[in-house]
Amino acid sequence: MFRQGLRRHCPARAGCHAALKLPTPNLILASASSYRRALLERLGLPFAMVAPQVDETGLPGETAARAALRLAEAKARAVAVWPPALVIGSDQVAELDGVHLGKPGDHRTAVRQLRAMRGREVIFHTAVCLYSAGSGKVQTANVPTMVKFRSVSDAQIERYLELEQPYDCAGSARVEMLGIALVERIVADDPTALIGLPLIALVSMLQAEGVAVI
Repeated sequence: MFRQGLRRHCPARAGCHAALKLPTPNLILASASSYRRALLERLGLPFAMVAPQVDETGLPGETAARAALRLAEAKARAVAVWPPALVIGSDQVAELDGVHLGKPGDHRTAVRQLRAMRGREVIFHTAVCLYSAGSGKVQTANVPTMVKFRSVSDAQIERYLELEQPYDCAGSARVEMLGIALVERIVADDPTALIGLPLIALVSMLQAEGVAVI
């Protein structure tokens, strides 16, 4: 079942095709997200993509940061069936006044989330995990991003949802697309974190595993 769900990506680089001929790819992105794929492609490393099957329901008393870290690791472990592989998992949970804002899933929930967020500061916790299926070593990091949202009208919210339908995005905010129009200010240590995969932290993790990006 794992092989059937496998997608391979290989940015143009000398030796890339040879790497993909190996029976077990050395780097796997545990995601089906085109945005995470595009971010990882920036590093120029060959990788495979596998969509993980993970229950994203929050646990009682769990903080947003802890939930993001737990789910990032769970996603990595869910597809780590090839021992030589390094598996990347990532998850994002938005937080407003200590309350989790997960993926809305439907229009009504998205409207409720965006109304609550307008004119407010929301923290997006983006966690990344690098799991070595060979050694069992786990590296995790949470990269928070503060987003101040504009005081948009109900009509603007409806227009945004009609155009983007961001029902699979934490807090209904697809900032890599039209959702950026909802934003007044962003404060972040890593601009890639808000899109879904904190590359600065990931590069450090890969280097710790002996993978040279440059």
